[in-house]
Amino acid sequence: MTKRDVPLRWDRKMQQRLARGEAAALGELYDRFASLVHGLAHRVLGDERAADHITRDVFAHVWEHPDAYDPRQGPLRTWVATLTHRLAVQRLRATETAALARGGPGTTEELESKVRHASVAARADYIVQSMPAPLRAALELAYFQRRDYRQTAADLGVTEDEARRRLRLGLQLLSTARYAGAPETPGAPPGYGGAA
Repeated sequence: MTKRDVPLRWDRKMQQRLARGEAAALGELYDRFASLVHGLAHRVLGDERAADHITRDVFAHVWEHPDAYDPRQGPLRTWVATLTHRLAVQRLRATETAALARGGPGTTEELESKVRHASVAARADYIVQSMPAPLRAALELAYFQRRDYRQTAADLGVTEDEARRRLRLGLQLLSTARYAGAPETPGAPPGYGGAA
């Protein structure tokens, strides 16, 4: 069994447990993914209470529709993140559209720009959280601590070539967040891997 099979096995079992209506499964899922869901929702909406509502909505949806997730299509984490993104963007659009209808400031073009910006930021957060720890550690040193590749190599205890490779791969992954027309993530509901 490969390391990649382990999470997918957990995903399949979790989906089956949820389909049987096991409340303990929902608790485990919440413990594992609540911070991801809340963080992504907050990134899109910029509002703590709205992120709380989206978090409840996501887990309610998973509880009520466990068969909507197909383990053969990809990781449960990606599916949950996609669902979160979709619901958060829907809420942002609805809230901002209602504000425009009441005569609030802005235009529909500004609304769509805000939605695109929030979507890119949420995708970037998800990419960073999902990337392998060595890549994430190198990016964090370079970005937050302003280390160059030589300093990053020394801090991580790797060769300079390895530090450059990690930084390059991490940045390549991160750069995909800005492409609204990127292909959909396999196993993800429409909207997360691609356009908002």
